[in-house]
Amino acid sequence: MNMNDLKNSKAPVSTVTINKNEFDQETGNIYEAISIAAKRAVQINSEIKKELLEKLEEFATYSDSLEEVFENKEQIEVSKFYEKLPKPHALAVEEWLNEKIYHRNTDKEV
Repeated sequence: MNMNDLKNSKAPVSTVTINKNEFDQETGNIYEAISIAAKRAVQINSEIKKELLEKLEEFATYSDSLEEVFENKEQIEVSKFYEKLPKPHALAVEEWLNEKIYHRNTDKEV
């Protein structure tokens, strides 16, 4: 997942109600569906965090003086972009509903 994927995502930025029957349709078990989406949300969160830290590293200044703190408009824009993104769980739910998450039940495959 890269910045363009996040920018073009149709995931909601606020809370929305999802039909339970639609959400667990693929697995037949709401708890399994939520578990799969939650695991994907953790993956998305770590990808976003890694990408953000890489971008902010470009702006890092290593000095011991607190008086040399200054505003960097590019850094502020990067931070605002990531703040306005949908939350990782919303992105994961969108991927789940659009059947973009590959999953398998290892207990059934013997």
